[in-house]
Formats: sequence, C-alpha cells, structure tokens
Amino acid sequence: MTYVTDTTPSQRSFDTVPGRTILVVDIWNVLARELRPVWRDPFSALFSLVQPLVFLGLFGPLLVASSGLPAGETLQWFVPGILVMVALFGTASTGANLLAEMQTGSHERTLVAPLSRGALLIGRALKEVVPLTVQGLLICLVSLPFGFTVSGPGLLIGFILLAIFGIGFGALSYTVALGCRNRDWMFWVIHQTVIFPLMILSGMLLPLENGPTWMQVVASVNPLSYVVQAERALFAGDLATAAVAGGFVAAIITAALGLWVGIRAMRRA
Repeated sequence: MTYVTDTTPSQRSFDTVPGRTILVVDIWNVLARELRPVWRDPFSALFSLVQPLVFLGLFGPLLVASSGLPAGETLQWFVPGILVMVALFGTASTGANLLAEMQTGSHERTLVAPLSRGALLIGRALKEVVPLTVQGLLICLVSLPFGFTVSGPGLLIGFILLAIFGIGFGALSYTVALGCRNRDWMFWVIHQTVIFPLMILSGMLLPLENGPTWMQVVASVNPLSYVVQAERALFAGDLATAAVAGGFVAAIITAALGLWVGIRAMRRA
C-alpha cells in the first residue's frame, strides 16, 4: 500500500489527503481484508446460502396457497423481498463482527493503520454484499422453473441499490457495536428489537395493503419499505419508475446518515 510521503496515520482520519483521493483504495483494502477469511473457509459462506433457500422453500408455498395467484406471479412479488431480507440480516451483522475483533484486539490495530474511517465502515458493509450477490443469483435460478422471471438490468441495479442501503445499515450496526463494546449482550438486544419490526413493517414477506391503518402509516416512514418496493419494480423490469427513485432516495439517506453517525462514533471511541 503506497501513500504520499508527508502523510502520517494520525492525519489520515478523513477521506482525502491534499492532491489525492484515497477513499476508494482504502475501501478496497478493507474489503480484501474482510473477504480473506471467507476464501479460507468457503464452507461457512456455502452454509449461509441455506437460510434464504429455507425461506423460499417453506414460506413461499404458504404465500402461494394463501394468495390464490399463480406461483410465478407470487414469486415475482416474494423473491425481491427475500433478497432485501438477506441484505438486512447480513449488514446488521457488521457490528457483531466488530465486537469479536474488539475482544481480540485486532480492531485497535486497525484503527492505527493508515486507513480512512469511512473506508472501514464501507469496506466492512460491502463484505456482506458479496455473499448476498451469490445468494441472490442462486435464489433467482431456483425460482425460474416455477414461473419467476427477472430483468437482467433490473437485477444488476437492484444489487447496487442493496449495496448502498447495506453500507448505511452496516455503519449503523457498527455504531451500535461501538456503544456496546463493554456489554456485548446489549448489542443483540438492540439488534433483535430493531431488525424484526423493520422487516415486518416493510412488507417484504407479507403485504401490508390489507393490514391495520397504523401499520401502513409506520411503513410509510420505514426506509426499508421503499427499498423493497424499488426491488420489486426493478426485478419486473420497470426501471424508470417513482418506486425505484424512492428506493434510491431512501438508500442514499440511510447510507449518508449511517456513515455520518458511524464516523463520529469511531472518532469518539
């Protein structure tokens, strides 16, 4: 790794140095570091593919039976929600990985490395997007024989949308872990308390149109619900729609908020 000669680790707490942008390089270095254990232990990565297939195989038939619609049409609605769920759970585990590193002391060694703080957050969150991409492709392939169809460009844009949202949500998880570094159990309390309401009130697994009014009102301010709607539109090939625009706005706001809060938490810590 090469940097300008007048830069010291203590000066590199921001995303740029005079005359040179370093954020992209730092993100790549962090991402490569985070993915190295995955390459060394591919079994763990393969085992992570089981969860979305379980939801698809057990929850999908129930949804098809209750909707009364053809399987292909129901999967067209259900599969994008499964991918958002995988992204949600994956990036939410960023904080759990950080807790493990703080216990071993590797996190402190990372902080003194010449890396921008934003790169630490983004690189860790993007690490979860790699298995998400593999899982997403596998789920789509498994669903194709049952009448599911997907737009190629929509699938690619959908992964980009999930990556943006994942960066922000992963940074928020990172922040919670920093705040709970002396009480590991508190992280999991917050994790479970936040994840499941976000998931249920986004309409990713069950439609909310016929739900209570209060649930629809809460869903309207849930950023995850806009991401879910955007993914469904993208998978159907409706690329230039208000739903897609709303999903990107929600994802970008989440990413900006997460990075701002996360970088401040790292500096205080």
